[in-house]
Amino acid sequence: MALQSVLRGGYLAVQSFFVLSGFVLAQSYARTRWNRHNLARFLIARFARIYPAYLLSLVIVSWFAYQFLMKPGRTIADKAAVLADYAFVLQGWNGALNVGWNTPAWSLSCEFFFYLCFPPLFLWLGKGGMMRVACAFAASLVVPVLLADVGVPVVWKPVHHLSDFVAGIAAARIYSSLTMAHLPARRIGFGLTVASLIAGAGIIVYPHVLDGTVITLSTVLRPINAVLLIGLATGHGLFVRLLSTNLSGYLGKASYSMYILHIPLLWWYSRYTYFRWGTAAPAWTGFLFIAAVIGVSIAAFEFVETPANRWIRDWTAAWLRPVKPAALRVAA
Repeated sequence: MALQSVLRGGYLAVQSFFVLSGFVLAQSYARTRWNRHNLARFLIARFARIYPAYLLSLVIVSWFAYQFLMKPGRTIADKAAVLADYAFVLQGWNGALNVGWNTPAWSLSCEFFFYLCFPPLFLWLGKGGMMRVACAFAASLVVPVLLADVGVPVVWKPVHHLSDFVAGIAAARIYSSLTMAHLPARRIGFGLTVASLIAGAGIIVYPHVLDGTVITLSTVLRPINAVLLIGLATGHGLFVRLLSTNLSGYLGKASYSMYILHIPLLWWYSRYTYFRWGTAAPAWTGFLFIAAVIGVSIAAFEFVETPANRWIRDWTAAWLRPVKPAALRVAA
């Protein structure tokens, strides 16, 4: 029963990735000077990281999109709006689009919004010391509740989930402070990892303890996710060693393609199994689908995501390169 509750709560991992996104970006850009040149490089790098695999997902479901366009019952303007939402990754702002070609893509709307917010947020948190970090962390717990109370539309998911991203940035600043302090970081990290895993599993298995309160499951899991990241970053032990292996690292790199391609691939899998067996497809086809998703995702990472990322960065490097003043060009 407890294991079933944890498995049913798999969707909550999206929040963990939002917190992780803030944490990783704060660590990666800790020493960046935010001028216009570096800001442009940051935004291009983020676009190159996300959009190529997402574009591949649109190609995979293009046949179903074509059927949607040919099907009567919706106005041309309505169909154009749906296509625009998918092309410009706006699903996270508009709620259900009644097509479901790639339902996880709403989280990409959040990520793009987070990227726009990251430079000012990071600069603000980086200048104020730990007191400002503590205030930001506290705000990440309170703001989502306030947004719901004042009636901010639930479909504006990037706004509601920005607190997850902020919690990740704050966690990165706390982690940096721990590493600079002469503390037994590994011992502390191990304790934080174990405590957060136990607390997270407990609240997922027994969410009814929050009934009758204004606190949601996401509100409780936000600090738990942040503590878990700090613990993993500073800790040691079997779990950390497993996550540090070459295989885990490679699968982690390919995990984005798995995440964003599995629903488009499911459309084709469902179409085939329904045609072949109706609603009673053999169990082995499910395992075959999982294997196919992993294989296609690794291929997408190697032959689409990585080359496209490199090509976009190289293509934009020329016009991002600072231009020498005319006098210096003549002198050269």
